[in-house]
This record gives sequence, C-alpha cells and structure tokens, in this order.
Amino acid sequence: MEAFSYVDIFATKGIEYIIVICFLLALLAFWRAMTATAREAVASQQRFPLTASATHWFSLADGLHYHQGHAWVKPENESTVKVGMDDFAQKLLGKPRSLKLPRVGERLVQGEKGWGLDIDSKSIEILSPLSGEVVAVNEEVLRAPELAERDPYGRGWLLALRPARLAAEIKNLLSGPLAAAWMEENTERLRSYLGGPVGIALQDGGVPVSGIARALAPEGWEEIARRFLLTED
Repeated sequence: MEAFSYVDIFATKGIEYIIVICFLLALLAFWRAMTATAREAVASQQRFPLTASATHWFSLADGLHYHQGHAWVKPENESTVKVGMDDFAQKLLGKPRSLKLPRVGERLVQGEKGWGLDIDSKSIEILSPLSGEVVAVNEEVLRAPELAERDPYGRGWLLALRPARLAAEIKNLLSGPLAAAWMEENTERLRSYLGGPVGIALQDGGVPVSGIARALAPEGWEEIARRFLLTED
C-alpha cells in the first residue's frame, strides 16, 4: 500500500504569496499617493486657475492684471489689492536668498522700484505695478522666500496695497488675451538668447530650469534679468 504524502501548499508557496502581498500593498500605497497629489493639484487650480503659454514654459493666473516688469495685481475688495511677481520673473531669477519688501505705510509709485530680491550676492529690483500705500506684507514669504518661486500666484504673494489711482492705473496693466500675447512675446525674446552661443540647461521635456538668467550667463546674469524686468540703466 502506497504511503500517503501530504504536501503543505502554504509552506511551499509561502514566499511567493508574501512577495505578491507586498507588491499589492506597495501598489496600493503608490496609488493613494498619486491620488492625493492629483487632488492637491486640482484644488490649487480651482483657487488659482492657470493658463499655460503656448510654449508651456510660463503660466499666467486668470483674473490677475500684469505689469510689463513682471509683477501682478489682484483686486481684493474696493480698497485693497494684492501684489506679487509672475511665473516668468520667478523662473528667470530662481530661488531668492532673501526679499526686501517695503514697510507698511510706505508709498509706492507705478513703474518705479517696489521691492528687491537678493540672489547670489546680487540685488535685483522689481517695479511696482501700481501706486499706493503698503497696508500689509506677506510675513510668511519673508520667512520662506522660496514660496515666491514655488507658488507665485498663491502663498507667494508679496504685498497688499491701498491703490491711489486704481481706475486710471489699472488701464496700464495687461490681462486676458493681451497678457497672453505679451507673455508669448517675452518667451520669444528669451528664445533668441537660447539660440546664441551661451546655451541653457533644460529640464526633461525642454522646460527651462529655475534661474534661467544665471544658466544663460553665470557671470553677468543680472544684466539679462534687468533687461526683462525693465530695470536696466
């Protein structure tokens, strides 16, 4: 009579089952992480809908008004507006070491120096998009200047102003299709630099790295930056 042989399938296949279970758990964790990231992106776009330029290098936020020195204005109520720098300025300059914002109570003039950034021991000035009295500064961005680069239209706002001549001066700013056309013009100007002998580092997909001006000319990048920001002498 043949002896009965018992095979413990769980003992022989245990390692394979453990591997499969670990893989499924890792896949579930990855799916949850991707879903959370997607939800955050959608929430951000709902708060600040972005319109990408045709080149997909720079973005504009809907509902804002843009100064040609690459600052933006967002009306908050009848008496105040928020002010910040646009996506072009952030990518052109890169992460600032520190920000030099005006104090509450100071008065700014449209088209004149509004605030400054310290980058690589250089000081870069940005023109104020409107005239008015500073009624608040973003203390969060002063503590974490990288916010101005990472979230220029949201947490990276810089000032709140009580405009002196909003109805008249806002006509000097760009919005909607005019802002999009202006951004395309700036992009094409930048492309002319990329075609020269200097070259530029690009991320995967052909998007410029943060700090385009420094990538273009490590020794004299501030002159390129001031040319685009309309602050060159």
